[in-house]
Amino acid sequence: MSLNIALLGNPNTGKTSIFNKLTGLSQKVGNYPGITVEKKKGICKLSNTTKAHIIDLPGTYSLNASSIDESVVIELLLNKNNKDYPNVAVVVADVENLKRNLLLFTQVKDLGIPTMLLINMSDQMKRKGITIDIPMLEAKLNTRIALVSIRENKGLDLLKELLINYRELSVKPTIKFEDIDQHYFDHLKNTFPDQQLYKLWLLITQDINFAKIERKKIIDSIDFKTQSERNLKKLQQKETVKRYQFINNILKNTLVIDKESATDFRSKLDRILIHKFWGYVIFFLILMTIFQSIFDWSSIPQDFIDSTFASLSEQLKIRLPEGVFTSLLSEGIIPGLGGIIIFIPQIAFLFLFISILEETGYMSRVVFLMDRGLRRFGLNGKSVIPLISGTACAIPAVMATRNIENWKERLITILVTPFTTCSARLPVYAILIALVIPQGSFLGLNYQGLMLMFLYLVGFGMALISAWILSKTLNIKSKSYFVVEMPNYKLPLLRNIGITVWEKTKTFITEAGKIILAISILLWILASNGPGKDFSEAEQIVKSNHKQLNGDALSNKINSHKLEHSYIGILGKSIEPLISPLGYDWKIGIALISSFAAREVFIGTLATIYSVESNAEETIKNRMASEVRADGKPLFDLASGISLMFFYAFAMQCMSTLAIVKKETNSWKWPMIQLVGMTLLAYFVAFLTYQILS
Repeated sequence: MSLNIALLGNPNTGKTSIFNKLTGLSQKVGNYPGITVEKKKGICKLSNTTKAHIIDLPGTYSLNASSIDESVVIELLLNKNNKDYPNVAVVVADVENLKRNLLLFTQVKDLGIPTMLLINMSDQMKRKGITIDIPMLEAKLNTRIALVSIRENKGLDLLKELLINYRELSVKPTIKFEDIDQHYFDHLKNTFPDQQLYKLWLLITQDINFAKIERKKIIDSIDFKTQSERNLKKLQQKETVKRYQFINNILKNTLVIDKESATDFRSKLDRILIHKFWGYVIFFLILMTIFQSIFDWSSIPQDFIDSTFASLSEQLKIRLPEGVFTSLLSEGIIPGLGGIIIFIPQIAFLFLFISILEETGYMSRVVFLMDRGLRRFGLNGKSVIPLISGTACAIPAVMATRNIENWKERLITILVTPFTTCSARLPVYAILIALVIPQGSFLGLNYQGLMLMFLYLVGFGMALISAWILSKTLNIKSKSYFVVEMPNYKLPLLRNIGITVWEKTKTFITEAGKIILAISILLWILASNGPGKDFSEAEQIVKSNHKQLNGDALSNKINSHKLEHSYIGILGKSIEPLISPLGYDWKIGIALISSFAAREVFIGTLATIYSVESNAEETIKNRMASEVRADGKPLFDLASGISLMFFYAFAMQCMSTLAIVKKETNSWKWPMIQLVGMTLLAYFVAFLTYQILS
């Protein structure tokens, strides 16, 4: 037997922890059709004969949608033709906020879907002085309840048993809509006697995409929708009041909270972490620790990966017969992939720290803390979420702006978010910092870690400056308010962190890997072929001009000559006059162009080009370090290295981000302004940097 299970709940109820516990690594992340709201699906074996397909729906406080991700929840629950339509709904509630969480439960149950309640974090009950009469609560709500603690691994067996027996769950509504407005709802019920009443009510009041035919039928048949919006809002308010009256009457006899026994740990810690001075100091120290660790902890595995790929490429050349396939594999695919896989340790550590901050509840404090300063730059406090999540990837960060209700603040946030240093920039920064920033430390802090943190701060600072300029120049009037919920502090669950790091790193590698593999093959073809005699007769030309060379030196000179006169060499030489004032040669120019597909392709491109040019068994880092200019000076010195870092700090360099900006703004105007503006800024800053430092 197979069944669909929908996990619903308010934000910060531990819904994701439940999902991770049930599904483990059997998860798939995607987007809902037609929109960019993330959905997570997983498989769980409930018994030897029952398999469950679980969908983790976006967090929502109610079925009265105020954002796009909340409307996703309603559309699924109303559409029985959807392949993910649930056989049973599980509403996850936090034991400390049961009253508020039950509002969503009553709404879902009134849709006629078999619905059970999962009360999470039961291990907190004793410390918080909470007592719940579960049998009485089940009887009053007319459902089954699973009291669960993921940390103590309790309640999951009962949860699975209840899910298997979901047909026993009552679908009787919790409230009578006729009590809200007798005439209106009697009229609605009599007009559509075969339809579920609450479903009809949601179709009338919610701005959702589902069932356009049914919505049109309702509007055309009767004037339910033509009532003034004000009257509909009043009916919605009456519905909410009615539900809370129902909830209060139930909890009055089933829930006891002994406030004297509850500890005040959260408020004491909040006084420090969101303090108007010490809060910023602590956040700065946390960031510094993260960037120091990214370099220190990842150095050993990185060196191992780097040398392994260099050795693998060389072994393939030796062991496989000479030919096109061997060259493609050893000079194109392997070096290209090695140029990105080397950064798995640093990417994984970045996601590890972000996951820990989110799991502990600290990230919400950062959002609250930063709201104080962001408003003067024309941003909403909610803008912090995209700006912070942009350290992972700008694409989901731009999606995250959907919870900003004000259009002007949302647009500004979308336009400035790409300045935030994402994980795709990390490989570029990491190898350039390792090449041009010396080893050593200041007050126990290594220079390379400090440089990495500086680049992150520069990106965030430019985002704020750009936001201020846009807020003054965009002629869009706006007024908004900032509301954020502070979740309880909790020790992070290692399982959740592990799954998050695995999923995020895997996604980064697979998505980047596809692009890098394709570009590596294309680059190898362009670098291994060329027009005219300068390419086809390269060996004779080099031997006649460099008679003193032999062995590896001669072989490298021939390869270098062929590369320079290949298709890719000709392309690179044509753009070299434009980029030479920045300190770059034509090879770096090719890497800049190809990295528009994805920033991290920069390293893979150079790895492929250098591998075609040289047969030496060298790592990409050593090969870059040995590159010299015509005058014999290192190509990657302090001036060119810092110039490149600043170029990537400010340039768009990501076609996927442009595509998502177009989708979110529904216009090519804004992504084009973004692309041109950021590219010109990056070029100007990189030019000044190189000219000053050189």
